[in-house]
Amino acid sequence: MTSGTISQPSPQDVAVSVAAKRLHVITWGCQMNVYDSARMTDVLRPLGYAPTDAVEEADMVILNTCHIRERAAEKVFSELGRLRKIGEERKAAGFGKTVIAVAGCVAQAEGEEILARAPYVDIVLGPQTYHRLPEMVARAARAGQAVIDTDFPVETKFDFLPDTAAPQTAGNLTAFLTVQEGCDKFCSFCVVPYTRGAETSRPVASVMAEARRMVDSGVREITLLGQNVNAYHGDDGRGTAATLASLAAELAQIPGLDRIRYTTSHPRDVDTSLIDAHRDNAALMPFLHLPVQSGSDKILKAMNRGHTAGEYREIVRRLREARPDLALSSDFIVGHPGETDADFEATMQLVRDIGFAQAFSFKYSPRPGTPAAGQPFQIDEAVKDARLQALQALLREQQDAFNADMVGRTLPVLFTGVGRKPGQLAGRSPYLQPVHVEGPESLIGQTVPALITQRFTNSLGGALTRERACA
Repeated sequence: MTSGTISQPSPQDVAVSVAAKRLHVITWGCQMNVYDSARMTDVLRPLGYAPTDAVEEADMVILNTCHIRERAAEKVFSELGRLRKIGEERKAAGFGKTVIAVAGCVAQAEGEEILARAPYVDIVLGPQTYHRLPEMVARAARAGQAVIDTDFPVETKFDFLPDTAAPQTAGNLTAFLTVQEGCDKFCSFCVVPYTRGAETSRPVASVMAEARRMVDSGVREITLLGQNVNAYHGDDGRGTAATLASLAAELAQIPGLDRIRYTTSHPRDVDTSLIDAHRDNAALMPFLHLPVQSGSDKILKAMNRGHTAGEYREIVRRLREARPDLALSSDFIVGHPGETDADFEATMQLVRDIGFAQAFSFKYSPRPGTPAAGQPFQIDEAVKDARLQALQALLREQQDAFNADMVGRTLPVLFTGVGRKPGQLAGRSPYLQPVHVEGPESLIGQTVPALITQRFTNSLGGALTRERACA
């Protein structure tokens, strides 16, 4: 087993590797993992790996993991057992060895444990080292033993990625673009600072170059990604740090880029420039994911969130003053150690006061190595279950009300493809709601007005204006 800096592959290694091979990537977790999986596909393409949707056809399988959910590691080992069996069946059928790699946050946190429990794994790599995958593949083949690389390299991986449009954007109208990684916040419940490292931002020029390639390949909507995306402070090329607002302003100048979104934001990093951007930048969509986690100041302090419920309310007030049609999404955790009934009620009251178009809510579950895992006053599972059900019922009520309010309104819809029914188009509203209308396929790739006539549990139905219906 090797670790640390990986040497460049020799010409012989590369020559052996360029024969046509199939790559299958299994992605769990956040949008950033989706982006990372696409870029891993990019860096392996020169070695002859072409993507396949069928794991049984794959010469190499990458499991890109997430450490956020409960029992994340056990889910990884269960999947590895399945992959091992598939690899054995392929080898018995004469297809040769199936290379198995584990990437992402579980790999970063538990790399040695993965190799101890699953010694048939060939490569373990962290989120910051996937630009070195070709070298890892060559080393594993040459040495005949596992390679592990979970460093936090001094050089940024973005400096080594191919200067080509990511394959996932070809023919797609929407795309993710990572601009910031890592976290310096150290919330008590979160493993991200330990698996993704400190906050880093890509230079503006790098982001702009990739965005232009995406737009040239047909993308019309880009979602900027970061663990704390509004902490973005990339080099602007003039010796100063850009802000997310100034980056979005530059992106809005790219011809053909109609829409800009960003996620995930932290309340501590919402500054005046970003609030003003929602007023002044027409390309910024009026839908913001701004996690609060709790409505109790006591629990927010225990979580080390660095803001109060009152400060969150004030941020929302200023955002809505700048952009009255802004809708909000958020994250909530119930049952953090020490949470009382009164603390939970404070969360419920914050939800009632603000109103959310969408939200994600979870029961607290301990993550090894995080401060909250060792705190006293852990909450009983039955109590957490009851609180989560009550919170989710309120959030569903608000989401239903928000969707119902869309009926009768005309919304600009970016049509991204055909629907399930003949003659039907599918698209997105500014608020990320799926919208279905009857219309010609010539409208795919365009943003056109649609009158919303129906609302469903997770989507909207509409009709084109007379002029558009005849296009």
